[in-house]
Amino acid sequence: MKPFRPNALQNLPSLTSLTSLQSTKLRPNVANIIDARIVKTGFDPDTSRSNFRVGSFLKNGELSQARQLFDKMPHKNTISTNMMISGYAKSGNLGEARKLFDGMSERTAVTWTILIGGYSQKNQFNESFELFVQMQRRGTEPDYVTFVTLLSGCNGHENGNQITQVHAQIIKLGYDSRVIVCNTLVDSYCKSNRLNSASQLFKKMPELDSVSYNAMITGYSKEGLDEEAVNLFVEMQKSGLKPTEFTFAAVLCAGIGLDDIVLGQQIHSFVTKTNFVWNVFVSNALLDFYSKHGSVIDARKLFDEMPERDGVSYNVIITGYAWDEQHKDSFDLFRELQFTAFDRKQFPYATMLSLASNVLDWEMGRQIHAHTIVTAADSEILVGNSLVDMYAKCGKFEEAEMIFTKLAYRSAVPWTAMISAYVQKGFYEEGLQLFNKMRRASVIADQATFASILRASASIASLSLGKQLHSFIVKSGFMSNVFSGSALLDVYAKCGSIKDAVQTFQEMPERNIVSWNAMISAYAQNGEAEATLKTFKEMVRSGLRPDSVSFLEVLSACSHGGLIEEGLRHFNSMTEIYKLDPRRDHYASVVDMLCRSGRFNEAEKLMTEMPIAPDEVMWSSVLNACRIHKNQELARKAADQLFNMEELRDAAPYVNMSNIYAATGQWESVSKVKKAMRDRGVRKVPAYSWVEIKHETHMFSANDRRHPQMEEIRKKIDMLTKEIEEQGYKPDSSCALHNEDEKFKLESLKYHSERLAIAFALISTPEGSPILVMKNLRACTDCHAAIKVISKVVGREITVRDSTRFHHFRDGFCSCRDFW
Repeated sequence: MKPFRPNALQNLPSLTSLTSLQSTKLRPNVANIIDARIVKTGFDPDTSRSNFRVGSFLKNGELSQARQLFDKMPHKNTISTNMMISGYAKSGNLGEARKLFDGMSERTAVTWTILIGGYSQKNQFNESFELFVQMQRRGTEPDYVTFVTLLSGCNGHENGNQITQVHAQIIKLGYDSRVIVCNTLVDSYCKSNRLNSASQLFKKMPELDSVSYNAMITGYSKEGLDEEAVNLFVEMQKSGLKPTEFTFAAVLCAGIGLDDIVLGQQIHSFVTKTNFVWNVFVSNALLDFYSKHGSVIDARKLFDEMPERDGVSYNVIITGYAWDEQHKDSFDLFRELQFTAFDRKQFPYATMLSLASNVLDWEMGRQIHAHTIVTAADSEILVGNSLVDMYAKCGKFEEAEMIFTKLAYRSAVPWTAMISAYVQKGFYEEGLQLFNKMRRASVIADQATFASILRASASIASLSLGKQLHSFIVKSGFMSNVFSGSALLDVYAKCGSIKDAVQTFQEMPERNIVSWNAMISAYAQNGEAEATLKTFKEMVRSGLRPDSVSFLEVLSACSHGGLIEEGLRHFNSMTEIYKLDPRRDHYASVVDMLCRSGRFNEAEKLMTEMPIAPDEVMWSSVLNACRIHKNQELARKAADQLFNMEELRDAAPYVNMSNIYAATGQWESVSKVKKAMRDRGVRKVPAYSWVEIKHETHMFSANDRRHPQMEEIRKKIDMLTKEIEEQGYKPDSSCALHNEDEKFKLESLKYHSERLAIAFALISTPEGSPILVMKNLRACTDCHAAIKVISKVVGREITVRDSTRFHHFRDGFCSCRDFW
């Protein structure tokens, strides 16, 4: 609602020159008006004539001509200066307005009110209030117009105390009986988040009108008190007051908050009955209501039937289609909008840029960017932020950074857009560095920022960083937010710290399906199959209905834990009990589960009968299981399926098939597979492991010699090898997949990347402290066997996270129970 903003000069009568008076026979009433003006201007006809001309210039927007005439006036009065101050204030030039104001020897209430209004219109309430205080100190009493003008500029919660002081002055001067003053006061209390004060004043008002109700309904709606807003709307109808366009807009906003489509439809009927459907403002509010309820069909029907549309109408319906992921309809309407005469600067560029970023269409984004430059819309904060987001998500970081640095105002939004894009593209270090820059720039991170940076922390498995972020989140007050808590839980889980993950979950003041799924996933990733199933049951008992993510994590836990029958039972319950259609991921998990246990016939049967064609993930699971169970016949079939696919995401299938042949000494077949890799341009991802020591990450590759402490590390490995061999460890040379002699194979096994990382951690950390090592690929069976014995020999808990899962080694045993 925009409160009434009176113009102190708007009712000044027009004048004619004295020359015209003398030479023309005028009607008596006109002469009386001019006589009154002459009296007002101190009986100076020249001043009166000049004031009239200054007013005419200002009315036509000719500010410079008005100033030139004003400066030439030999005799100015208060009216002259008031008009110029008003002209400058309306043009936004408060500096010149203030100079004229400060140079006045005599000021009236009108003078003070004009300048207060200028600051109010520029949303500078503190300056307006300071002028109001000075006005009274100088002995000028404010009138009701002053109060309305001052309060109309209040827009922030930080102005609550000042509004209370103004309220006291209103009562003192007896203006609390004027409905226009009370309405503006109610509106100001609502805007400053003092809804109780607004409600108390509303109830005490001697007279209420539609504006009073509109202010209060809007206040309730903005604070999320949607039921109160609707109840007040009903009360308004009972009082006999007629609703206005602002009434309908406010109550429809409350209907959005209540998620009550029926209420919106009832209001739509009322709008039609009261003939407000012709009002484009009300129709736009209805469009917004239907769009935000996902009822784009109803929204489009209304849009097509609207007798009048404006730019807002198009913006709302285009955004509605975008939210509903109906991209073609959004594009078509945007093209249609370009042929209208509406203000091009107000086009929904931010929405269209978001669409371009979601579909990763850089070319479309560039074209929209060009439109924003032509219309100067790129200077708008929302559009600028969307441009950064679009370029960053499309991987065009140079362009994104260029726009980012040129932004006039950088809130948390563009910072988060850049950080999020870096993290999504796998540039975790760059995302973390940008987060540090954001903190140094004193920009306060929001929930979305923490979600992105927590994801980066989880991906690089930095437990120390996770704990730092935990501290930031607590200090920022976001720990009570269920999504921040769930993201933090995920960090601890992916860093192998299940204890911290459980504690985070238990300390959550509120839990939803996201937090429960995060806890189920944490147990599943860390090989705690029984705990995964137990948590799933607890979630169901709490009254929450499991979703597709819940089942995916349960199936993964059962697959890695060897709980085949339990996994199949949960898979069947998806359709039979919870009426959920299994997605591709669910079928892939069941295929993996059956293959891991060697039940290849059942896996092939499922892949034949399921409603989707087997993809790369499923055939890769089959191939990997064939390597474990040494099923060469099915391995060849799976490899043929994979090698004949048009696109392969990585070299894993080739490597697996090569390893299967190498394990049985079929070196000629190994060469053929490697040649096929080269012919197709597929490269094997080199294996590497890393470990974090004293907040610094140390990375190792197989047979690495680059680390400055490599001599110490190799000595430690040699010593460990002797100790574990004494405990019964026997190296498995079949894991050394090279056509070399046996001695070379056994020697190369000792210096695999994860063993180098473990050895370095052992010489760099206190005895008895746990060790966490990360690896980008799957750990080999020989390293798995060796690390089990190492954990027993050194008396430490060693956690290794490879590409598939966590392995927690304690006292010679692994949490995966050798099933991975």
